[in-house]
Amino acid sequence: MTKDKLDSNSMAQYIDHTLLRPEATEEEILKVCDEAVSHQFKTVCVEAKWIPTVATRLKGSRVLPITVISFPHGSDSTEKKRQDTKLAVEAGAKEIDMVLNRSLLTKKDFAAVWNDIHQVVLAAQSVPVKVILETSELTDVEKRIACALVKSAGAHFVKTSTGFSKSGATENDIRLMRETVGDGFGVKASGGIRSYDDAVKMIKAGATRLGTSASVAIVQGATSSSGAY
Repeated sequence: MTKDKLDSNSMAQYIDHTLLRPEATEEEILKVCDEAVSHQFKTVCVEAKWIPTVATRLKGSRVLPITVISFPHGSDSTEKKRQDTKLAVEAGAKEIDMVLNRSLLTKKDFAAVWNDIHQVVLAAQSVPVKVILETSELTDVEKRIACALVKSAGAHFVKTSTGFSKSGATENDIRLMRETVGDGFGVKASGGIRSYDDAVKMIKAGATRLGTSASVAIVQGATSSSGAY
């Protein structure tokens, strides 16, 4: 199955099924977990307070519980990010999506940006760390510098967006990020991915993971587009 035409099973393994609305209820969180198990999405991404609930609901499945750190602004202190990461991993998070401190980046305090990421990587231990750049807020030069810092600091993915800013993932940004980090490093497209066609475009541009709340619609689109089932 090529990137031009992914069936629902192949597409599902790209997807972090996401619910990060602050007002989300336990019933909604459990529904997202059940959808993820039913469709075999890669992960369920929720606020850290829901990780114990999600880890329990997903127990026995292949779907991973994951969470966000310093979301959505990235402005928490490095120590808070480190402590929150440690607690999230202890609660059962199997991946960490942290938000880059853009203020430090725009001030060109690159050592502080590197340390901010590296401390989260250390706190996460063997758990993979993704770093959210919020690409709509950065210049192309800043995106490239951020990608290089993320890779150097020991994280495992660069990620476009929180989904809470002015725009989300674009094909151009995914291509830029992929070009900067090279092959074999994770690139996550997030924000504004609502259809099967959107998802395929991001994967063809170089994404290895997709963050979306429209996951069910995307795999249903894969089924109709590929003729699977």
